[in-house]
Amino acid sequence: MKKVFVIFAILLLAMPFAFAENGNGVATATVTQGNIDVANNSEDDVMAPSPNMPQNPPGTIGINAGGNGYGVKAQTNAELKEMIQLKQQEMEHVQLNLSDEEKAVLQNQNKVRLAVHSLLSMEDLVGGIGQEVSALARNFNNSVQATIRAEEKIEARSGFTRFFAGGDAEAAEAIEEEVAQNQNGIQELKQLYAECQCDPEVKAIMQEQIQNMENEQLRLQVLADNEKASKGLLGWIWK
Repeated sequence: MKKVFVIFAILLLAMPFAFAENGNGVATATVTQGNIDVANNSEDDVMAPSPNMPQNPPGTIGINAGGNGYGVKAQTNAELKEMIQLKQQEMEHVQLNLSDEEKAVLQNQNKVRLAVHSLLSMEDLVGGIGQEVSALARNFNNSVQATIRAEEKIEARSGFTRFFAGGDAEAAEAIEEEVAQNQNGIQELKQLYAECQCDPEVKAIMQEQIQNMENEQLRLQVLADNEKASKGLLGWIWK
């Protein structure tokens, strides 16, 4: 009885700190890219140009002249490379205005965002499999939104809450669900890659982006495993 009373007293002391994170016990750190709320944007927003980026000179192919948010696809290898390069520059530019916490969430996830952008851009360069590749890329794009939200919750979890209650099991499970679905998508992309009768240069870019996607799923799985393994001082009560 005395042990139960002690635990109850500790919980009463911990609750004001734990629930102070955002008023309802859930801490969130909304990551904003440019003027786009990454945690709540639609699938097209991931590929859309940042309003903070400068306009491209007339006659050039760039983010504002063609990004996937506008349905324009690369027609040559040179255009594909330029679209990828400009998207990477855009993401790097946006990160300059973010906090360290926000950068930590996006720096790895952006690899998948760039892979999505690349696969959508090459739709017209990979022959008959182009639409299938684009459909799978859009699925990954939606998954990025879900994993960013879950990772934000993990990053924003206060040290005090983590010490007593452990990791955010709900966020970890959300990541695991996305990873499981994405692994299936990666296998489909690998099959399409094997079937692709396209330029070797385009095929090499496709392989690189699929590898980046796969590496990110491994990282997310480790993150989820570590979060679930963090039980906290009193985590055994409800875990």
